[in-house]
Amino acid sequence: MQINVSKHDGAARMSLNGRFDFNAHREFRGSYDAIIGDAEVREVEVDLGGVDYLDSSALGMLLLLKERAAAAHKSVALSNCRGMVAQVLEVANFNRLFNIK
Repeated sequence: MQINVSKHDGAARMSLNGRFDFNAHREFRGSYDAIIGDAEVREVEVDLGGVDYLDSSALGMLLLLKERAAAAHKSVALSNCRGMVAQVLEVANFNRLFNIK
């Protein structure tokens, strides 16, 4: 999986491309650790538009991101969820936990 991070006006966007599974754990955590540590960032958006597959470990990674962001007083939103990705998030009731755009 590839992760591109961009920042603009207090918001950071993590654009994910490829398979979001356990193999992406280290790269995903490294990407959001830098964002969580940035005092200027107030909002984190995870753009899932380029993700063609995600599994339960990806759901766990998103929950861990939300937990760490909340501890740093930052919000997390998921965007561009479609197809199988949207279905998995819906079944897992992530719409109750995340702002899904």
